[in-house]
Amino acid sequence: MAGRNFWSRLLEQAKREYNPKQRYIALLFEAIFFLILLPFGLIALGALIDRWLGFPALILEPLNLIFGVLLILLGWFFAIWSIYTQFTIGRGTPVPLMATQKLIIQPPYSYCRNPMALGAVVMYLGVAVLIGSIAAVMLVFIGAAALFTYIKVLEEKEMEMRFGAEYLAYRQQTPFLIPRFSRKAGD
Repeated sequence: MAGRNFWSRLLEQAKREYNPKQRYIALLFEAIFFLILLPFGLIALGALIDRWLGFPALILEPLNLIFGVLLILLGWFFAIWSIYTQFTIGRGTPVPLMATQKLIIQPPYSYCRNPMALGAVVMYLGVAVLIGSIAAVMLVFIGAAALFTYIKVLEEKEMEMRFGAEYLAYRQQTPFLIPRFSRKAGD
């Protein structure tokens, strides 16, 4: 019974549509958390764990700078593109409480089902590479594993319940995480 109530409440909340001003405010708070607080937390916690475990810094200049910045920019671009698409086409936000109102199958969501999660993980990996922290890299992988588990266990079930056969067809033809940029004829 409790499981049914959880899904009923989640679906009821997901159907609620918010106006653009409300969605902008939610995005502002998300941006502060995901673009400022989380990267600084990753840097600080990575440095603390590196010192605690005696991990050496992996500074290979200029490779840390080149690869770190490249990963940050690539991940940021993919995540921002995904959020923009959610906001405009899906009429929602990444916040589960302000879910998209439409199943998005346009790019970047036609390349993989989770481009925003992929972009975030790549961006945070770039931060870890840039600072040369072994612990920060490990924290990114632990966080990615938790995020992808959440997506597989909860989010995909919710999407199936909300969008039904349309989502199942999309899920069958679109990779979970690793983008597929080209389509074969007939796809």
